[in-house]
Amino acid sequence: MFLKKFSIINYKNIRETTLELSPKINCLIGRNGQGKTNFLDALYYMSFCRSAFNPIDSQLIRHDEGFFLLEGEYQAKEPLLISCGMKRGTKKHFKKNKKEYKRLSEHIGLIPLVFVSPSDTVLIDGGSEERRRLMDVVIAQYDRTYIENLTHYNQVLQQRNALLKQEDEPDAQLLDVLEMEMGHYGEAVYAVRSAFVKELSPVFQHIYHSVVGSSEEVTLRYVSHCQRGSLYDVIKRDRMKDRAVGYSLHGIHRDDLEMLLGGFPIKREGSQGQNKTFVLALKLAQFDFLSRASQTTPLLLLDDIFDKLDADRVEQIVKLVAGEGYGQIFMTDTNREHLDSILQHAALEYKLFHVTEGEIK
Repeated sequence: MFLKKFSIINYKNIRETTLELSPKINCLIGRNGQGKTNFLDALYYMSFCRSAFNPIDSQLIRHDEGFFLLEGEYQAKEPLLISCGMKRGTKKHFKKNKKEYKRLSEHIGLIPLVFVSPSDTVLIDGGSEERRRLMDVVIAQYDRTYIENLTHYNQVLQQRNALLKQEDEPDAQLLDVLEMEMGHYGEAVYAVRSAFVKELSPVFQHIYHSVVGSSEEVTLRYVSHCQRGSLYDVIKRDRMKDRAVGYSLHGIHRDDLEMLLGGFPIKREGSQGQNKTFVLALKLAQFDFLSRASQTTPLLLLDDIFDKLDADRVEQIVKLVAGEGYGQIFMTDTNREHLDSILQHAALEYKLFHVTEGEIK
């Protein structure tokens, strides 16, 4: 799959642009704050029905304008026209071949995409919710049942937490029913996450070692309360403790994906370069996984990824993404020399766009 033509009106600082794109490499060059990342975020929006950075759609509309509109002509097994937009004060609308979706969840997975950006370091520095989101974003693109089970689990979790917070003693039978449902949906989610991490890990390790050219030991380790036995039993066992704190202490909403370097948390052990390489290898492993799971080649967005990496690592990354298995790539940089070097090594069809104050030429 690739994007042939993309139109943007009033998305963040981009007033209006229509671009004919290369099916292989598309480079955006410009100083910081000019709109390069906003362009990539618009592409992300087309795949996930939301921004990668801001959950409030109305704040994506360009200042002093009343609406935003995105439209993309994709080429898959057959031509595909996707459009989306919203006016201030109304809900957003998503259309496939001019027909509006009844539910936005129907669109997720149609245009698989992997976005690598400097903010990905939050996967190492941030809390476990960031790493759960990482798993959820990939799995949701190929497994609709997973989304349904996760949604049901979160709804039941909210109901149980509401009961735990109330002043009066909650109905024990109702709590038991909710805990059984948490166990049922939670174990279904756990099984998919566990299989995902097991399959992802060796690919991630191979990519990391290809980039660094050494045998540094890197590990992904999935941690879940489901590993203690029946999730229903685990949740029920600590009901009194949950009642005391007013929320659920156990369940898949506390799962984590531990990231280790030499057997220790990379958050504590890694240098800037190691952290950036770790996250990049993880995202490229997701790309590989998603390609096989969805049976189509995802779009790959690389936002300013070469900063703080030495020349050898940059060269290895370029060789990787310019090789077989990768389709359409969008990359940004402030440094024209970086991009010239990349394009020289890649020897692939490309287009180069200059971004200045939201204008793309």
